Amino acid sequence: MKLVNRFILAALLTLGAFLLSIPSGSTAFARSAIQPDTVSTADVDFTPIATSRDSMAAKIKVSQQAPTAQTAIANTVPPGARQKPKTLWQIFIAGLLGGFAALIMPCIYPLLPLTVSFFTKKSGSKGKAVFQSLLYGVSIIVIYVSLGLLITVFFGSNALNALATNGIFNLCFFLLLVVFGISFLGAFELTLPSSLANKLDENSDKGGIAGIFFMAATLVVVSFSCTGPIIGTLLVEAASKGERLAPAIGMLGFSMALAVPFTIFALFPSLLRSLPKSGGWLNSVKVILGFLELAFSLKFLSNVDLAYHWNWFDREVFLSIWIALGILTGLYLIGKLKFSHDSDLPYLSVTRTFFAIAVFSFTVYMIPGLWGAPLKAISGFLPPIATQDFDLSANVGGGEVQATPETSISIKEKKYADLFVRGKHKGLDEWYDYDQALRVSKELKKPVLIDFTGWNCPNCRKMEADVWADPEVHKRLQQNFVLLELYVDEKRGELPLNEQYTSTLSGKKITNIGDKNSDYEASKFNVNSQPYYVIIDARGKVLVPPQGANYSVENYIKFLDSGLAAYQNGQ
Repeated sequence: MKLVNRFILAALLTLGAFLLSIPSGSTAFARSAIQPDTVSTADVDFTPIATSRDSMAAKIKVSQQAPTAQTAIANTVPPGARQKPKTLWQIFIAGLLGGFAALIMPCIYPLLPLTVSFFTKKSGSKGKAVFQSLLYGVSIIVIYVSLGLLITVFFGSNALNALATNGIFNLCFFLLLVVFGISFLGAFELTLPSSLANKLDENSDKGGIAGIFFMAATLVVVSFSCTGPIIGTLLVEAASKGERLAPAIGMLGFSMALAVPFTIFALFPSLLRSLPKSGGWLNSVKVILGFLELAFSLKFLSNVDLAYHWNWFDREVFLSIWIALGILTGLYLIGKLKFSHDSDLPYLSVTRTFFAIAVFSFTVYMIPGLWGAPLKAISGFLPPIATQDFDLSANVGGGEVQATPETSISIKEKKYADLFVRGKHKGLDEWYDYDQALRVSKELKKPVLIDFTGWNCPNCRKMEADVWADPEVHKRLQQNFVLLELYVDEKRGELPLNEQYTSTLSGKKITNIGDKNSDYEASKFNVNSQPYYVIIDARGKVLVPPQGANYSVENYIKFLDSGLAAYQNGQ
């Protein structure tokens, strides 16, 4: 029974750490929660959008200020294109699982039976013990949710939106997670001042409701060395999603996972006997979390590298570090790697063996990616395949790349092509300027597929790896459409002075390509998430309802075919 319980707890830990960064579904809407993959919102403020009439007025003003073909269209998004966001639920579940991970850390797990026994003996009756345990759990929830609300108050929703692609914040997040990871590996402990813990402990002796609250606050403070890195990772992930209540919801899930067990064991004290005893396995959980923190930190560093075109953190570099971390984690699990604070491992348990097999299998799975394998299971975390310096993978569909001959169109030089070399797709002829794409559409007599995308968009990478790589989808993209890729988080591409304008939607001056594309998506389609796909004709008319991320190949083929059919019927 103890072995089973330990296996379940360890499984919750691993699942929680993985889900903390997993990408969620796309397609967001104005006046609603912003999706987890919202990539560029630094210069878009959605509060002015109050009614459809106001939105239309904004579109007209934008078109007057920036009289280009891109801003001259006033198509609205059909209702069927909108989907209900799932951001808050995902963050709550991530917080919940993160809380379960924290529960089995060395700073909290041994306190579980001690705290329950304290309430049982001090209260004198089971009913009073249950009441005090409930109050203790509620106090934990209040403290952590208050922390999440403070993050929102200090930053605000607009500032939280900007975190996703801001270079300084992403670098800070990267360094923060590295520090958390090193702390979990045992180099040092992150602790709050001992005077604070002593003061709270003194107040907890007062008794009554206030005493129980301060007792909960004492737990929060003394367990910070274990919970701090998990909380920090959760808040970083939640804040970077741009959702106003995300930090508070994340803390609600985290605190519930900590609070509920105290109440359950107070109701059923006999269950405490079934818990596995404290020991070296608690520290092993901490070390494995440290390796996971280091692995996830690389995503934030990759975000900065892509958005600011540093061009040194390529896909194979990313994978090499992940493979090295996977090997070290596997060696640690089988006892071949030991840190100074680890206890001796006399034998390998069945549970530890299975976790080691899983880690080594995942590590071996990543190795072919060094030579260009798509690695669809983790494609959302990796830099684009175009950053790969050495790629042995075959062309999609197994045939030769068939690019549109330059002689078939009048445009000989693509605008901004040099900025997006690292985002190119095999066998596809991408365009990056709206006006040029409309001209090419008119000359080739093909509809335009607008792909609102971003450098820091996990769902975009997943769509490209899982859906666009399908031979039937790829053939349609290659032969039937003019592909227009509009990166909403491009930071380096400055617009000429005569193309710069002030957005009516946000009131801010649009000076670069990313801001222009982001403003266009928000003002024309009331959407600010990526990926977002729109099919238009050479006049800019929307042909079919746009859609966001949907990983069904069949659905995407129907979407493309319906757009092509609508284009042909309109000719």
